[in-house]
Amino acid sequence: MTKPIVAIPADIRSFDGATWHAVQHQYLRAALNASGVMAFIIPAFEESYDTDAILDRVDGLLVSGSASNVHPSLYGAEANDKDGPFDPARDATSLPLIRRAIDRAIPLLAICRGIQELNVALGGSLASEIQEQPGIWDHRRPEGIDRDGMYAIRQTVHVKEGSCIAGILGPGEIRVNSLHRQAIARTAPRLQVEAVAEDGTVEAVSVIDAKAFAVGVQWHPEYWAETDKSSNQLFAAFGDAVRAYAAAKLPVSPAAVDRVTAQRRRATRPAGR
Repeated sequence: MTKPIVAIPADIRSFDGATWHAVQHQYLRAALNASGVMAFIIPAFEESYDTDAILDRVDGLLVSGSASNVHPSLYGAEANDKDGPFDPARDATSLPLIRRAIDRAIPLLAICRGIQELNVALGGSLASEIQEQPGIWDHRRPEGIDRDGMYAIRQTVHVKEGSCIAGILGPGEIRVNSLHRQAIARTAPRLQVEAVAEDGTVEAVSVIDAKAFAVGVQWHPEYWAETDKSSNQLFAAFGDAVRAYAAAKLPVSPAAVDRVTAQRRRATRPAGR
């Protein structure tokens, strides 16, 4: 059986004077090995984008984390130096894909920057440098250690009973690896808060009126998706939703293709022949 395919919007990166469309390896690996799906990297362009042309060809949307942040102008705020770095092409690609995937009931999993894009796409706002706010912990990644140490599972979040994620991970406390300096400020009207950190920071949401799996998490389940139980369960649930969507698509038979081809030939045949 052919594996279903998920789209992953790319970041814009510059290496050796050239511009690259890139996605971190761990997201692609988690999609393949924990969700059991294939992934297509979607290039990031600021214009001339056909969102439906992309979504017509995939069975899910995985919106990854990134070193860049959503531009504040997209949620009605002024940008300052602390809010960056920015990636306008990523914004212009991801936000329309998120909105359209929800409209079309295409399964969606949004991670880190992805949950922030999901919130902004549906009308919410973000808070910058949250560690400077009274009562909020420092959620930034620790410095001076290797990547495994940086992404170590060290924080506790509380999953709300009756939530979508509780149906996957169970309600109550779980341990996660949440690394960020921005977070949801005003939750979009169409989002339900699913999990919070001990300081009240929003760590997971779901789309209230979604007709398919549509979840965002602030932590990084992709990093330990093959070894950590909760991370694996989240990606496995996304994979199940993607396979269900792919299976529900109406197959196009060879006979149907032949009929359409014949109709097109008749329509373009010169008169009198």
